[in-house]
Amino acid sequence: MTLLNDKPTRLYIGLAAFFLTNALVAEFMGVKIFSLEQTLGIRSLEFTLFGEQINGISLTCGVLLWPFVFVMTDIINEYYGPKGVRFLSVMGACMIGYAFVMLYAAMKVVPANWWIFSSWYGDQLNMDNAYQSVFGQGLAIIAGSLTAFLIGQLLDVYVFHWLKEKTGEKHIWLRATGSTIVSQLIDSFVVLFIAFYVARIGQVNQWSLPLLFAVGLVNYIYKFLIALLMTPVIYAVHGFIENYLGAEQAAAMKKQAMNNNER
Repeated sequence: MTLLNDKPTRLYIGLAAFFLTNALVAEFMGVKIFSLEQTLGIRSLEFTLFGEQINGISLTCGVLLWPFVFVMTDIINEYYGPKGVRFLSVMGACMIGYAFVMLYAAMKVVPANWWIFSSWYGDQLNMDNAYQSVFGQGLAIIAGSLTAFLIGQLLDVYVFHWLKEKTGEKHIWLRATGSTIVSQLIDSFVVLFIAFYVARIGQVNQWSLPLLFAVGLVNYIYKFLIALLMTPVIYAVHGFIENYLGAEQAAAMKKQAMNNNER
């Protein structure tokens, strides 16, 4: 039990658990698309981007959790360096892939007859069809999401440490928010490009590049604003960790994280 009594080890386990849980749940939540304006109770926005008419802002529910994933990325980066983030990023991608394999296996087993129409939501609801629809995401979307996740994480690490080298211990908001804004710019377009353009070349439902850029830009603007709003959360988490570790140990960990910054 000596290892678990070590504060940096316990902190890493806690941050890793929160990071992985949010990344995994965000993938499953992403199946649902919601209306931002109707959720906020405001008038639906209508505008044109890249020649494409946008009628209302529709977002995946995954965007509700991804900001927390990137906050955890920056916090782990601050105290454990690039190795700590890369390890969790690869593990997160593996766990997401594993989860989808298990869900695919679950969709292939034969459902019990009594379960199919036993829903409280009405006798006409086919529970097996609902299960397949919710969890049966296309392989192209999964591939795009995982690729965007890994690229976004690795880019976040690089930009974070580049900014910290320039600013030192000052301006936590700049390196945390700045790295998230840059990485999310790439993430927002990679997932759409792979899932709705590359994987569907020649198909009737292939997205045009103007549509891809329009949807990607709307998603990015939302993530940009959320990244700014998350700034107080970053400072709050930093304060908690500094108090938990103690100033001396926290400073030593941050110094070591910078020294271990391998490009």
